Amino acid sequence: MTGDDAERLWRRNLFALTAAVFIGFTGFTLVMPFLPIYISQMGVTDVGVIAAWTGVILGVTPAMTAVFAPLWGRLADRFGRRLMVARSLFSFIIIMAAMAFATQPWHLFALRVLQGFFAGYGALCLAMAAESAPAGKLAQSIGLVQTAQRLGPALGPVIGALIAGVVGLRATFFVTAVFYAVAFVLVLWMYTEVPTAARASRLASGGAVTFRSALAFENFLLLMAVIFGFQFVDRSFGPILPLFISGMEPQESRAAVVSGVVFSAMACSAALGHHFCAQLLRRWSSRLVISRASLVAAFATLAMGYAPGPVALGLASAIFGLAIGAAMTAAYTAAAANLPESVRATGFGFLTSASLVGIAISPMVAGLLARIGLGAVFFVDAGVLLVLAAIVLRTMGDAVQETTGPLVEDA
Repeated sequence: MTGDDAERLWRRNLFALTAAVFIGFTGFTLVMPFLPIYISQMGVTDVGVIAAWTGVILGVTPAMTAVFAPLWGRLADRFGRRLMVARSLFSFIIIMAAMAFATQPWHLFALRVLQGFFAGYGALCLAMAAESAPAGKLAQSIGLVQTAQRLGPALGPVIGALIAGVVGLRATFFVTAVFYAVAFVLVLWMYTEVPTAARASRLASGGAVTFRSALAFENFLLLMAVIFGFQFVDRSFGPILPLFISGMEPQESRAAVVSGVVFSAMACSAALGHHFCAQLLRRWSSRLVISRASLVAAFATLAMGYAPGPVALGLASAIFGLAIGAAMTAAYTAAAANLPESVRATGFGFLTSASLVGIAISPMVAGLLARIGLGAVFFVDAGVLLVLAAIVLRTMGDAVQETTGPLVEDA
């Protein structure tokens, strides 16, 4: 294969992955934010019961995914990643369509358990993006897929509200199934997976990577902790920011609008951070990008806690999103560079588990801290980010992937 052919293949694969991830993540958020309304339409009237069912239904899928992501990653390394992504997307088509027929909350819970078992295509798509990236394009490939992962959930609720207003909430589940069908076709039709010699060797030997053996890879445990910490901080704002904004905006309707704008600003700026991380990695090592972005995110978090009004809060949240997005992409890029290609999907499965654990426990910890005071959440988050910055700067090796010239160790 010539250099031009390889470049075209990479661009085609990256487009397929980015489009499939964007469509899939958008489809998921078409209906999930409106789950309480859907449960109430089933005849549940007690607000506390609705909230309880919503919590367990939303929480069970990431919990299941955290458990099974390494398994699907291991199978992907052995039998091909496109097959495992197609398996996950196809299952989502069936499960999301089945949710349209649910008549009791436990039906949704059971389907979400099943969804969590088959999930994990996000981590596999990151591994596939890394797999097909030519030299110097690793961070760009991972960053684009992560950008799609951010923008999809940012736009999904808006699109879902419009669709539900036209066809009804129950029928919106069928629309979501169509979204996953499009993503499924894109992966099968456009993504080309060439079996590597390393994978062939693994198939012949039957070897498997365990969590203990994964720890032997450079910086792996550190990067798991970093990714966990970033997700822990990033997801801690959901339970407290609307309450924090209510203190600035006594009018309930205006507070709701401001909350939506702030969350959108954070999501969109994080997408930009994912996208522009590759440029930062051309100048600095991943160690410096992660540590410096963590410092910026820590100070932005403190600025959010001390924000005198909505404008300052929105600006600080945008800076936070930009920094956390760049740091997250740099962490996954460093992991991809240090993991052998033959076990990259397995490694990304473990990283995804760390990420999902952070997502799962963050709202609970934030809720407990909020009992002390809303400001406590901002202070703890800033402390976590400062500790991560210090540990990365002190202990992480200088894994540099995207350099085109001499490294800038200090600037």
